[in-house]
Amino acid sequence: MARHRSPGGQAPSPALEEALDGAVVRVRGSHRLPAPSSALRGRVVVAAVAAGAFAAAAAGQTLQAAATSGERSDADRVTPLANARDASASFGMGGDARTGAPELLPVTRTADASAEVQKLTESAAVTKARIQREAEAARRAAEEAARPKTVTPAQGVFTSGFGARWGTTHYGIDIANSVGTPIVAAADGTVIEAGSASGFGLWVRVQLDDGTINVYGHVNSYSVSVGDRVKAGEQIAEMGNRGQSTGPHLHFEVWTSEDGQKVDPRAWLANRGVYI
Repeated sequence: MARHRSPGGQAPSPALEEALDGAVVRVRGSHRLPAPSSALRGRVVVAAVAAGAFAAAAAGQTLQAAATSGERSDADRVTPLANARDASASFGMGGDARTGAPELLPVTRTADASAEVQKLTESAAVTKARIQREAEAARRAAEEAARPKTVTPAQGVFTSGFGARWGTTHYGIDIANSVGTPIVAAADGTVIEAGSASGFGLWVRVQLDDGTINVYGHVNSYSVSVGDRVKAGEQIAEMGNRGQSTGPHLHFEVWTSEDGQKVDPRAWLANRGVYI
């Protein structure tokens, strides 16, 4: 197909030729539409030339803007976030922006040496006190484990046992010694009575954890009160000669219950490893 030219003699652009070629509509078959008139062709050429001129002008303005943008002043340019050192400092880290090497920033710490020494001293004192408490608790536990749970209620001479005596029943055992001889609790328990008693003058009664009651009669004096907790071997009274007595001694009884049912104290002690 022949090339088209504009009225000015210039060759049209490829876009124009494509437009002109598209103006001729081909239809299948041997028939073709008649070619456009010369007036129509002229209008198309003029429109194409105008479009090319507009595009060239826009391109020139774009190039000029790009050239002048490089000549902006420092005030027109985008300012970075401070500088590399300031940025790194804002994140809590020092460094040289040129080398990229991190820099450890010094941290100011104010420590009172005397206060630190005081803290150490107090800590050592607390630790020492704790160790002493633990040692004391261990010592007491060892003593408690080694302490006998049943003992002889008084030192002296065994003079009378449990059973019939002088036509009556003797419900306890007698241990003779001088007035003032210590009387101790035969086993752990709680004092339920301390004071005067018919026939005994003065007595002390101690109830054990299993309900058994130990009775100490004819005492000269006592050193416990009702409600006191006593341990085996702890002094509770002194031997005396009060009440119906033929001489200074301890009358010791064992009751299995509060109602006064009595058992042989000598056998009861022997069952617990104490022999008189």
